[in-house]
Amino acid sequence: MADIFYPLQWIADKLTYEVFGIAPATHLAASVNFIIYDVLKIFVLLSVMIFAISYLRTYITPEKTRKVLGGKKGLRYHLIASLIGTVSPFCSCSSVPLFIGFVEAGVPLGVTFSFLITSPLVNEAAVAVLWATLGLKATAIYVVSGIVLGVFGGYVIGFLKLEKYVEEFVYKIKVGKQASEQEKMTVKERAGTAFEGVKDIVGRVWIYVIIGVSIGGIFHGYAPEGILEKYAGKGNLLAVPIAVLVGVPLYSNVMGMIPIMESLIGKGLPIGTSLAFLMSVTAVSLPEMVILKKVLKKELIAIFVSIVGLSIIFTGYMFNILL
Repeated sequence: MADIFYPLQWIADKLTYEVFGIAPATHLAASVNFIIYDVLKIFVLLSVMIFAISYLRTYITPEKTRKVLGGKKGLRYHLIASLIGTVSPFCSCSSVPLFIGFVEAGVPLGVTFSFLITSPLVNEAAVAVLWATLGLKATAIYVVSGIVLGVFGGYVIGFLKLEKYVEEFVYKIKVGKQASEQEKMTVKERAGTAFEGVKDIVGRVWIYVIIGVSIGGIFHGYAPEGILEKYAGKGNLLAVPIAVLVGVPLYSNVMGMIPIMESLIGKGLPIGTSLAFLMSVTAVSLPEMVILKKVLKKELIAIFVSIVGLSIIFTGYMFNILL
């Protein structure tokens, strides 16, 4: 990874030490160099990954997804739903129509939740920023954990047979069949769609990335080494659940929180606690719960949040032990 991004580090060094004239081996130099390098690296990876996933996404329509999963039960279908969720567009604003469409098409409730859990949790933007800041190993751990969490959470919800907690009107709605224009797109049209995806997502998250990297850079340069290890390290048994509770209301700032996490990990925050924080920010966001309240009764929302929240906490503890 370091060799691949050497040109970006060279640019960061040139700007920090020669253009800005900041003396090496100072707190200010460490902060400025961190900010320049991370901003460049994140935007490069973000653009490449969004383009690739957006291109792939042109082949995966909600209609195709419903056909694959409709009426299907069993653990493997939870896995398929989670895998589809990793490359499918999903945000809190689209949760209600997607949920209604899946239920109307006969997709079992548990399988639907496997998709809904993984789709916002493992998205190309978060993966790109994670890869750029924490490296391939941590990113792989995050992706696998997100898929497993989706499979487990959806399976438990399906096992508990909670269909009675879905608002009755959902089962009465008939969602029209989607047009199949995407199937007829040319390579050029798909590439154009992918490029528009890059412009859209980068255009929406760039400010969060810069703010997050800047805060992380300040912490990177000025915070004493080991300060977080002392107060929120593996020895603090409450660190993981506290991280999850803090992460829930921070959904809109997820892209900015990842660079801050990088800096916090560098100062001693355990990787498991960090991953638990990020998962809570993404998978159990307060805005999504508010919107899902339109189609789910409060009992099911409470069960959903409890299952996912406890699973995230378990994941955080597990990786703190293993890593």
